[in-house]
Amino acid sequence: MVAAVPVQLSVNLPCYSADDPGSWDFVVERARLLDVAGVDRLVVSDHVVFGERLEEYGRPEIGGQAGGVQPTGPDGHWLEPLTTLSVVAGTTRQIRLATNVILAALRRPVVLAKSAATLDVLSGGRLDLGVGVGWQREEYEAAGLDFSQRGTLLDEALAVCQTLWTQQRAAYSSATLTFEAIHMMPKPVRPDGVPVWVSGTVNPRVVRRLARFGAGWIPWGDAAGDVVSAIARMKDALSAAGRDPDGLQVTGSLRAARDAGGLNVRATMAAVPGLAAAGVTDVRCRFPLPADHSEAADLLADLVAEFRSVTGRDRES
Repeated sequence: MVAAVPVQLSVNLPCYSADDPGSWDFVVERARLLDVAGVDRLVVSDHVVFGERLEEYGRPEIGGQAGGVQPTGPDGHWLEPLTTLSVVAGTTRQIRLATNVILAALRRPVVLAKSAATLDVLSGGRLDLGVGVGWQREEYEAAGLDFSQRGTLLDEALAVCQTLWTQQRAAYSSATLTFEAIHMMPKPVRPDGVPVWVSGTVNPRVVRRLARFGAGWIPWGDAAGDVVSAIARMKDALSAAGRDPDGLQVTGSLRAARDAGGLNVRATMAAVPGLAAAGVTDVRCRFPLPADHSEAADLLADLVAEFRSVTGRDRES
């Protein structure tokens, strides 16, 4: 039996802008505020390039989100996530650093393994690698990759990472990639490598990927819309696939409640116990912070205090 995972609070760190912000100092400043406030994890997103058919983000059959709208145009400014987290790692001390999600298949697997291991080591083992296949054909085409093979490409990237992270003298063989007697140091802090969080719906491909590689699951699409039933279905599917679902970490989105005064912290956190009861272990929220540093710090302090109160973590020794 795996020990229960305490419910954690994650906050999205903005690393994109519809227009040129002029300075990206706000990314580092926000990260420091989240760290000092005691938020458990900060999360960044990923796009490498854009095509011009952004309406395809709303097509769930290719990996998009029904009704979803891409937050920037094709000329939106997006920071590369592992580079961003490397900068953030040097200015924070305890907060975990996560991708949600990185398009891992766009990176050469051996380079991804090295980059992630380096960031994990330099941050003291704070990296969580959330991965997904994405929805945009143009990103794969620009990388010289077959969009229709994106699931296979992701599986191979994760298999290579796992191999290089855990084997002292590594060997790997597939139809497209073979190596042997390969050494990659340093290894990640944890003996089993950087924790991987797999994004997706409840479908056979995602179940297999999660069963093989995943420390956590990031529900997507209809699964994110009904996380209560989705968690039950995913755990049943994992059991059928031979993976013990006990200890599986699962994200769940927290909707920000607002009133005339802005973010209503108590009303926002009122939904947390229900998510936790359903099996969510990582409550993720997205909201704009006040521009004033002191006001932002006060809001985050209230948010963390209320979260710890409703989850019982304020009673931990």
